[in-house]
Amino acid sequence: MKSVELPTEKLLDGKNVADALLLDLAKKVKKLGCSPVLSIVLCGDDAASKMYVTMKQKRAKEIGVIAEVYEFPADVLESDLLAKIQWLNGHADGIIVQLPLPKHLDVQKVLDSISPDKDVDGLTSFNLGKIARGNELCAPATPKGIIRLLEHYRVAFSGARIVIVNHSPLIGKPLSWMLLNRGATVIVCNEFTRNLSEHTLSADIVVSAVGRAGLIDGSMLSEGVVVVDAGITKVDGKVRGDVEVDSVLEKARFITPVPGGVGPMTIAMLLETLVELKIQQMRER
Repeated sequence: MKSVELPTEKLLDGKNVADALLLDLAKKVKKLGCSPVLSIVLCGDDAASKMYVTMKQKRAKEIGVIAEVYEFPADVLESDLLAKIQWLNGHADGIIVQLPLPKHLDVQKVLDSISPDKDVDGLTSFNLGKIARGNELCAPATPKGIIRLLEHYRVAFSGARIVIVNHSPLIGKPLSWMLLNRGATVIVCNEFTRNLSEHTLSADIVVSAVGRAGLIDGSMLSEGVVVVDAGITKVDGKVRGDVEVDSVLEKARFITPVPGGVGPMTIAMLLETLVELKIQQMRER
C-alpha cells in the first residue's frame, strides 16, 4: 500500500512537538549543573528492543543526559537481574527495563524491583496506582505523550467520549485513568470486544495501539473525530499503524502519522520524567 501524506491542517505532528520539548529539557539540564544518569536494562538480542534503546540513547545525549545500557543474555537468571536493578536503585537517577523480557522472567516482579522514585517508565505497581489518585509524575511514557500531544493541539478532554483500543498496563489502562482525571468519558476495548465499530462510531477521540495494520477505517468513525494511532507493525517492509489512513482522512479532524506521531512523544516524555525526578531529588537534599 502506498504511503499517504497527511494534510498539515489535520496533522498531529509528534516529531515537532517532541523536538520543542527536548529543547526545553536541554535548558533545564544545563541549569542543573550536572548530567542526569539514565540506566537502561536490556535482556536478549531482540532487534526492535536494541533499536529503541539506541533511539533513547541518541535523544538523551542531545539534551545532556547520560544513558548507560546494561546488557544481559536472554537466559539471564532472574536473581542476577534483580540484583543489578537493586544496585542501580542506589546509583542511577532513573531506570528503564526495556520490554519485552525473555519469557522465563516474571515481568512485573522485575519492574517492581525498581525504586518508585527511579521509575521513569512509570510501570511499577506503585506508580501505576498513583495515577488513579491524580499523581502522574511517573506515568508511562506513551500515555503521557498522547495526552501532551493532544493538549498541544488544544483537543478538549472534559466531557469528550474517548475510545481506547488497548487494555495493557503500558498504554490502555494508564491512559484511561489519565483521561478520567481530565473529565473524559472513557471506553476501553480489547481483543474480546464485540462489534468494535459500535464503540468507535460514537467517539470524539479514538486511540488505537494494537499493532494490527488497517484495524481502524473510515467506516468505523464519525465526522470530526480525533484519531491517535499508537500501533506499529511492518507490512511489506514498511512501518504501518492501526489506521487505514485513506478512508480515515475523510472523517478525521486530526490524525497522528506513523511514524512521527506518538513515537517521538514517548521518548520525550521518558526524558522529561527523568529530568523532573532529578530536579525533585536535588530539592530534597
